[in-house]
Amino acid sequence: MKTKHIFLSVLIASSGFAFTACDGYLDEVPEASISPEVYFTEATHIQASADNLYADILPSHGTGNTYGIYKDDATTDNQIEVTAPNRFTSTLWKVDNAETSNWNFDKIYKINFVLSNVLPKFGDNNADGNDLSGNANTINGDLNSIKHYIGELFFLRACEYFKRYQLFGDFPIITHPLPDDKEALSEASKRFPRNEVARFILSDLDKAITLLNAKSMPTTRINTDAAILLKSRVALFEGTWLKYFKNTAFVPNGDGWPGKSKDYNSVYQYPSGNIDNEIDYFLEIAMDTSKDIAERFKNKLTENTGVLQQSTDEPANPYFDMFAREDLSSVDEVLLWRKYAYNLVQHNVNVCASWGNNGVGVTRSFVNNFLMADGTPVYTHGNYTDGDGYYMGDKTIHDVRQNRDSRLVIFLKEPGQHNILIKDVIGETANIEETYPLITITDGARRYVTGYAIRKGGPFHQKYYSNSKGYTASIAYRATEALLNYMEASYEKKGTLDGTATEYWKIIRRRSHVDEDFQKTIALTDMSKEAENDWGAYSGGKLIDATLYNIRRERRCEFMADGLRYMDLCRWRAMDQLIEHPYIPEGFHLWNTPMQAWYTDLLYDGSDASNVSSPNVSEYLRPYQKNSKQTCYNGFTWRMAHYLHPIMVKQFLITAPDNKTVENSPIYQNPYWPIVPDMPAEK
Repeated sequence: MKTKHIFLSVLIASSGFAFTACDGYLDEVPEASISPEVYFTEATHIQASADNLYADILPSHGTGNTYGIYKDDATTDNQIEVTAPNRFTSTLWKVDNAETSNWNFDKIYKINFVLSNVLPKFGDNNADGNDLSGNANTINGDLNSIKHYIGELFFLRACEYFKRYQLFGDFPIITHPLPDDKEALSEASKRFPRNEVARFILSDLDKAITLLNAKSMPTTRINTDAAILLKSRVALFEGTWLKYFKNTAFVPNGDGWPGKSKDYNSVYQYPSGNIDNEIDYFLEIAMDTSKDIAERFKNKLTENTGVLQQSTDEPANPYFDMFAREDLSSVDEVLLWRKYAYNLVQHNVNVCASWGNNGVGVTRSFVNNFLMADGTPVYTHGNYTDGDGYYMGDKTIHDVRQNRDSRLVIFLKEPGQHNILIKDVIGETANIEETYPLITITDGARRYVTGYAIRKGGPFHQKYYSNSKGYTASIAYRATEALLNYMEASYEKKGTLDGTATEYWKIIRRRSHVDEDFQKTIALTDMSKEAENDWGAYSGGKLIDATLYNIRRERRCEFMADGLRYMDLCRWRAMDQLIEHPYIPEGFHLWNTPMQAWYTDLLYDGSDASNVSSPNVSEYLRPYQKNSKQTCYNGFTWRMAHYLHPIMVKQFLITAPDNKTVENSPIYQNPYWPIVPDMPAEK
């Protein structure tokens, strides 16, 4: 039996015709002709439904020839790939005509379908999740287990909505499967203001928190602590977005906000009264929820010895190993992680011991951003090239790592280091010793794009490199984020550092083996210098104050290659300055250094055959300036529209009454994007 409910064509992003059955996109009941009324009667049925969504929704390494989550900061000022992204050009990112472009609801629909069948049996006759007591429960199984698996579904829906809302801002809120009726489907496609979408996400997380079991259960399953942490992330995102995009077209009632002309003929009324109250509302939630997690885990963070283990006789560094372990069930800091298994579910992350980072390189600006161990910025110790003895400069990768924040020390690869400490003759042979960076080869996966590469996620046992089939764990959420979320949310709301934020900051710096006196760092911070290395030095095209900046710096360094950088840059509105001042990504110091001697094949004549940038342009490797045909040859630029994704044209056509006139669609395009296919942003 197949369900009769479908979504509007691109609401579900599936069928080729607007109102045909959604057979391949709905997570349908089993093919064995079991009806939903019969199937969703056991706790195990609900668990199976949630299990099927874990890999698609939760952060994880995925499969294939990638660097897993450790590549997700690529195309930011932290890391870059072999090819520059279209988002940092003024003309190459265009409106799609019929592709899904992330405007899809297939996973949301799957969850809604399950909840609509489960909640009435659980006792919620309205199937809206408002009655979570389970007093009228008719589902077989342990009541706590039933509640937990329902809680997982609410968490997963919140996760999926958070993804879509980050991409599009204003978004439809769909909580039930919809009938095959054009009028109903068109009405459901209307977008809600972004703050209301954020409130909806928080409400789903509240339901999840009520239902889920605590972290005492296996941390490979969604749990209460993970839900509380995600709630703090969502609230911080919306609170800071509203603050930095206030009065623009990217928030309700802002100048040019498209929702006003389409759905709100008068001034939009914020639930809390006005945008300032709304900002405080979200920041307060971010503070409360992050503090909840931080207080319970601040003394349970994983130890960092500050040293990269280089022999089996040396003690392991638990902090390094946290990102390269097979099993994280005993690591208190990790709230939720994904388990892989050899010959079952694998990934190809750990090729970093035999190649670079699968064509992803760390930028020079990110390396420069890490503090010295004494808590001072590197530019206070001479210049970047030479330094003053305490800071050794950057003429070798070895020099870069000396006397620095230990997070840079242990994760930045250096030629001559041992990649493998425990050898295994079975399977693929990894590079036992790190070689010099391969910057001139044409194989994108093997290339060290910037000359700088990280070893995060790389275990020291050769067994994890067998035939490029890795099975180390993937961290989804860890408690350190709560400390950082509180620090930022409290400062954004109060404008000062309270005692709690001060305590958390010292804990993080102590673990990083950086002088705890962050006030010394703040006093020595030169924002004009920081602006050279960090987009986060800006909000709305203006430099921020040194205290807030150093909170952002701490977040940037702690989340090195954790995949959160682009999210942060967007909510801070940290890319406006690129409109007038393009950013040229650079790598390591190649020319006129001892590292130049590693290579005998450097070609830099500006032709298509060039494999490096010219020393006449910069002594630092510029991966996108080998020849003028490269995308972003003149640097990363920006358009305001790019803070959000465009909605594809087909979505306007199929929601219009005549299926032809895009202007008559009940939905609206994102700011400064046209409703014309294959066209770039207008501003």
